Amino acid sequence: MLSLMESGGVGFLCALLLTPVWIRFLSARSLGQRIREEVPATHHLKAGTPTMGGVIIVFSAVAGYLMGHVGTSIVFTSAGILAVCVTIASGLLGFFDDYLGIRNARNLGLNKRGKLVGQLVIAGVFAVLSITWVHTSTNLSFTRATLPGWNLTAVGWMLLAVLVIVATSNAVNLTDGLDGLAAGSATFCFGVLAIIGYWQFRHFNIYHLGSALDLGLVAVGLVGACLGFLWWNAAPARIMMGDTGSLSVGTGLGALCLLMNLDLLLVVIGGLFVAETASVILQVVSFRLFGRRVFRMAPFHHHFELRGWPEITVIIRFWILAGLLAMLGLGIFYGDFLKIAKVV
Repeated sequence: MLSLMESGGVGFLCALLLTPVWIRFLSARSLGQRIREEVPATHHLKAGTPTMGGVIIVFSAVAGYLMGHVGTSIVFTSAGILAVCVTIASGLLGFFDDYLGIRNARNLGLNKRGKLVGQLVIAGVFAVLSITWVHTSTNLSFTRATLPGWNLTAVGWMLLAVLVIVATSNAVNLTDGLDGLAAGSATFCFGVLAIIGYWQFRHFNIYHLGSALDLGLVAVGLVGACLGFLWWNAAPARIMMGDTGSLSVGTGLGALCLLMNLDLLLVVIGGLFVAETASVILQVVSFRLFGRRVFRMAPFHHHFELRGWPEITVIIRFWILAGLLAMLGLGIFYGDFLKIAKVV
C-alpha cells in the first residue's frame, strides 16, 4: 500500500512542479495549439495555448512507477514494463503528430492514415509481446480470466488487443476537446484500476495474476500524473495535453485492462470515453444514411456547448458521469469477487 502511495505521490508532484516549467518552455518558442475552424466559436480564444502537455503526463507517470519500486519488495514484471513502454510509444506518436501540427501552423499533424498505421504498429507489437513475453491469458475476460473464460486462441486475443488499444487511444483523443475533460475523466479510470490491481494482488488465489501489484503501480502513477497535470489543465487551461497526452493515456488505459484481465469491464470503467466515441459513430452513420445529424456537433460534449451550457458546466457534469461509470465498474468487479470468494 505504501508503494502505491509513493508512486501516486511522486507522479503528482512531478506533474505539478514540472508542468509550469514546460509551459514557459513552450510559450517562449510559440509552440501553441491551433484550433479547428469547425469547433464552437468560444474555442478560438484558446488559440496559442501551449500544447504537448502529455510529455509531462508520460514522464511523471513513469517516474512514479519507478519510484514505487524504490525501497520496496515489489519487483518489476514483464507486464508492468510492457504497459509503461506501450504508453511511452503512443506518447511519442502523439508528440510527432502535435509537432507536425504546430510546424504546419494548423491543427493538422499526421494524416488519418499515417496516425492509424502508427497506432496499429504499436498495438500489434503490444499484442505479440503480451502473448510471447508476458504470457497473458488468451481467455476473453470480464472481471477475471475465467469469466466468461472463452478461449480466443492467441491469434484471436491479439486481434482483440489491437482493437482495444486503437479504440481506447482514439476514444480519449476524441474526448480531449474541453479543458481538463480527458485528464479528469481518466483519473477516475486509473484510480479504479489501481484499486483492482491491489485487490488482485491480495487475492492471488482467485485471480492468479502475479503482475497485479506492478500493474497497480502503473495505474496509480498515471493517477498522480493526470491529477498534477489537471492542476494546470483545468479550465481555463494554461496548457493542453495534445495528442501526446490523449494517445498515451488512452493506450495506457487499454493496456492495463487487457493485462489485468478486464477486457470487457473496460467498456464500463471507461464508459464516458465509449459514449464520446459512440456519439461520433452515430453522427456519421446517421448523416450518411439519412442525411440528418443526431447532435449539433460530435463528439457530443460540443453538442451541449452549442445548446448553451458553459464549458465548465459540461466538464463537471461529464466528470460526474465518468466517476459514476468508473465506480460502477469497481462495483461489478467487487460483486463478482464476493460471489466467487464464497466458492473458493
